[in-house]
Amino acid sequence: MDIYDKGMMNTEERQNPLARGEEGQNPRRVMGGFSATMIVVASMIGTGVFTTTGILLEATPSAPAVLWAWLIGGVVAFFGAVSYAELVAMYPQNGGEYQLLTKVFHPAIGFVAGWVSLIVGFSAPIASAAMAFGAYASRCFDWLEPFWAALGVILLFSLLHAVRVTLGSIVQNLFTVLKLVLVASFVVGGLWLGDIPSIFTESTGSTLDVMIAPSFAVGLIYVTYAYTGWNGSAYLAGEIQNPAKALPRALALGTGLVMLVYLGLNVVFLSAAPVSELSGTIEVGAVAAVALFGEAAGRLLSGVIALLLVSSLSAMIMAGPRIYQSMGEHYPAFQFLARRSGGSGPFYAICFQAIIAVLMLMTAKFDALISYMGFTLSLSAALTVVGVFVLRRRLPHAARPYRCWGYPLTPILFISLSMWMVIFTIIETPWVALSGGATILVGLGLYWLVKPRRRVTK
Repeated sequence: MDIYDKGMMNTEERQNPLARGEEGQNPRRVMGGFSATMIVVASMIGTGVFTTTGILLEATPSAPAVLWAWLIGGVVAFFGAVSYAELVAMYPQNGGEYQLLTKVFHPAIGFVAGWVSLIVGFSAPIASAAMAFGAYASRCFDWLEPFWAALGVILLFSLLHAVRVTLGSIVQNLFTVLKLVLVASFVVGGLWLGDIPSIFTESTGSTLDVMIAPSFAVGLIYVTYAYTGWNGSAYLAGEIQNPAKALPRALALGTGLVMLVYLGLNVVFLSAAPVSELSGTIEVGAVAAVALFGEAAGRLLSGVIALLLVSSLSAMIMAGPRIYQSMGEHYPAFQFLARRSGGSGPFYAICFQAIIAVLMLMTAKFDALISYMGFTLSLSAALTVVGVFVLRRRLPHAARPYRCWGYPLTPILFISLSMWMVIFTIIETPWVALSGGATILVGLGLYWLVKPRRRVTK
């Protein structure tokens, strides 16, 4: 009862250990603040930043508007990060949105968030990123078959994180530092050789007119998906040392750092080649590299992106199972997912996620899922940030080791911008909304099937 004021607790909170924040298992806090920050960075920097700009230019052929999109996306992510920081500092337990939405609203909402995380937040992106890893790795090494490379990287890092948490953290940090060095080198070289003034001189029409069009709001969904991962360390909050200080710092610092990297990369992309060459092109990174450094750079960049994907895959494989572990502690049907011993990771949860990711790798294509994933995750994140206001009102005297920077403006802007993107997505691409709604309804149905059968007196 160190967080809740007993006098403010309602009947359900007094009777329900999940609502009170009590945990069945307490994993060791073995990760420091540096590891927490690297998880955020690694979770965010993946293929999205190397592919999204071409899609944006096809819908909004204005280079300055594209830079504004990446800036707005970064600001939205940063506001979300500082809002999450207040919540995870109050409840430093594994599980992310599953834990937070359960505590703030209702176990059913938390369960649906966990279900969405399993399918939309981690398993599908892991499979998609593994497919991209296989494609890029095979371009760098002709003898490598893409499918087997994708399968191998999923199984290898799943085993690594299942066996030992500290070993997985060390490998994760090494790959993330390497990622930052490689990206920084590309940005510095590109800024030196690129034609930066052309970004603004080649553009025609009003940038403002482009930015208020519905297509720009839909394009922001793609940018938001590229920024996904800004809450990465929240999923492992129960295993981070001194979480009251380390978690807020990791979320804010990691997100801010990635925003600067993304802006730098896009300045390089847009200054390296004309908008006409980049528009509709998925491999904008390769096009820019060839334009700046020559034909040999395309092959080299393929290897670099493959290394970047290893770090992202590792971060997702590490973070996702902490959600399923938490769900296993509260729902008997998933109790096996909570099992872990000593310094190992949640072994069965990691294996469960790996199986789903491998099945997706074998049977599905994920190009059309980017909007779907961004739309659904935006809803979940916005609802979680609403929890900052709910708890400020419900529990005004509760201990808050960290208070949201810029409150109430920052969470209001995060929620408003997220809903702006969601509304325009519903208008422009209704199939995305229908797919997201269907996922949520399936999660609700599953909750009513597996929830503990006990009566709670109001």
